[in-house]
Amino acid sequence: MRARDGVYRPRADLLAGRVVLVTGAGDGIGRTAALAYAEHGANVVLLGRTRTKLEAVFDAIEAGTDTRPVVVPADLLHVGEEAADSLVAAIRGEYGRLDGVLHNAGALGPRNPIAHYPVQAWLDVMQVNVNAAFTLTRAVLPLLDVADDASIVFTSSGVGRTGRAYWGAYAASKFATEGLVQVLADEVAEAGRIRVNSLNPGGTRTAMRAAAYPGEDPETLPEPSAHMGLYLYLMGPDSRGVNGRQFDAATWRSA
Repeated sequence: MRARDGVYRPRADLLAGRVVLVTGAGDGIGRTAALAYAEHGANVVLLGRTRTKLEAVFDAIEAGTDTRPVVVPADLLHVGEEAADSLVAAIRGEYGRLDGVLHNAGALGPRNPIAHYPVQAWLDVMQVNVNAAFTLTRAVLPLLDVADDASIVFTSSGVGRTGRAYWGAYAASKFATEGLVQVLADEVAEAGRIRVNSLNPGGTRTAMRAAAYPGEDPETLPEPSAHMGLYLYLMGPDSRGVNGRQFDAATWRSA
């Protein structure tokens, strides 16, 4: 809840009994969010490319909480309709419900000018950042639609709101993400059971940030944990009715 000083302090049982799917859950922001959701009561579906990383998150959740996580190894570069439908069947079989999705996984791609951008790299970035997110979202919507209070959070970027040179497919994919958020948010607004928002984590100490800015001192950047108040707010019931909005972690205050 919001305190009088404007700081968001999520209650310990904020997500108790809920089921949340997190993509890119093995590392960085995805790992931190998955742990935070579990610590606040959610059963987390851990989706990512590397089984060993996912299993490490699984072990940490099992050791520190009473929730029931599951590991789903999947490379979004190759996720299509059949794989998405299989995921839905597995979630329905394991939990019988789904209350939230955090689309955190992403591909950076090369930092090239458009004139020299490799075509396959462009297609790969679009597949991971846009097409796979669409495919998964389309598949899980029926499960989310029967929840009383469901949330979908898409990861955006500053370069997906104002284009910048040399950000190529990554920037274009984030513009597409923002468009997907707006369209879907408008479609679900009348029923009011699902809310859809975008979240720009900004400069954060992650491997992707290091790849994008190799000369930057990572010690000058916040850890992913610094943003978890916003991630919890958007996934929990306190954000009910908040739909179709753009959020920036840099302007968010949390305890």
